[in-house]
Amino acid sequence: MKFYSSLEPDFARRFDRLVNARREADGDVAGQVTSILDSVKTRGDKALVEYTQRFDDYPLVEDADWSIDAETCAEAYAELEPDLRDALDLAARRIRAYHEEQLPENRDYTDEAGVRLGAIWRAVDAAGLYVPGGRAAYPSSLLMNAIPAKVAGVGRVAVVTPTPHGKTNPLVLAAAHIAGVDEIWRVGGAHAIAALAYGTGRIAPVDVITGPGNAYVAEAKRQLFGVVGIDMVAGPSEILVIADGKNDPDWIAADLLSQAEHDPTSQSILITDDAGFAALVEDRIDVQLSQLATGKTARESWEAHGAIIVVNDLVEEAPALANRLAAEHLELAVDDPEAMLPHIRHAGSVFLGRMTPEALGDYVAGPNHVLPTGRRARFSSGLSVLDFMKRTSFISLDDASFARIAPAAARLAHAEGLPAHAKSVELRIK
Repeated sequence: MKFYSSLEPDFARRFDRLVNARREADGDVAGQVTSILDSVKTRGDKALVEYTQRFDDYPLVEDADWSIDAETCAEAYAELEPDLRDALDLAARRIRAYHEEQLPENRDYTDEAGVRLGAIWRAVDAAGLYVPGGRAAYPSSLLMNAIPAKVAGVGRVAVVTPTPHGKTNPLVLAAAHIAGVDEIWRVGGAHAIAALAYGTGRIAPVDVITGPGNAYVAEAKRQLFGVVGIDMVAGPSEILVIADGKNDPDWIAADLLSQAEHDPTSQSILITDDAGFAALVEDRIDVQLSQLATGKTARESWEAHGAIIVVNDLVEEAPALANRLAAEHLELAVDDPEAMLPHIRHAGSVFLGRMTPEALGDYVAGPNHVLPTGRRARFSSGLSVLDFMKRTSFISLDDASFARIAPAAARLAHAEGLPAHAKSVELRIK
């Protein structure tokens, strides 16, 4: 863990280094992914068979080996413990309700020139959702990706998920049942992203791919953007907590570790104006790490990428530092979070007040937990129904409205050296 004080003479230089530190995987990931994508594009299902055997030790031999049917998902849902089933249902209801409020409205109006203008929103035909397996088999992620797609009106929602050694997560299957997923394929990794983008003999191509994954999945989405739409290129999880000394240090320690336990490359940062409180939080983190089942991963993350920043004035200094970091998750655990919120320009999602831990947003609050990482909150947003929709504008003129605006179009076409454009207009001018 790195300690910073804004009173230190070299604080600006050290903070710049923290802001610009890379935690995404480097090396030859890009080259390996390019090779995998090319193989799937040219060899289709044969490539999927080879990669799934190599990476997941799972043979795709018979038809039944390739996918998981709706009946299996329904059985998984029915067999859940009642309390867990109720929790999943609650999460799904809240996620669906929030995203229904995001649905955009079509526009259709006539302007002062008499020109009819408007736009129609339509869902994409098919969406592919990546659901991680292994370390990160999360039913919450399936709900957060599939429900917005269904709310948007996507006709075909196809899930790809690795099943190492053939093992499936019953909670993920139950979530698929709740969300109404249409297909589930037992493939993962970069080759699954390629299958969704290009299509294979068994898997039909999609229009948009969303969902979190490891460095290979993220790189595959980056390389395939343009062939298909993507939600974002997501990196390791991160949380920034702005907290005064009035907080319970155990609470703040747990909030920081809630992201550290995701992955050794995750990042947790605390900004406070109370050095004594900072020391207490650091001590409680050590205690909690020794008690967490995910302690090994969380400790690697905290020791390699964690940071505590002590500032002189929380209200004056913290928002500017937060905007530089542009974190995926930002907690404002202060007396008046509403007063600080207008000064936060860059964050994936903001959690207001001491009783709003980020973990609630991961499950049952409602807003999407698929959020921009790696400072991408400066220019992008979390997943929404709009990621599964596109807008088509329309224009309609009659003789009168044409006469009002057409001469200007012809003049501009001539000015740009495009005489055919001009003639297309001028031939209609009476």
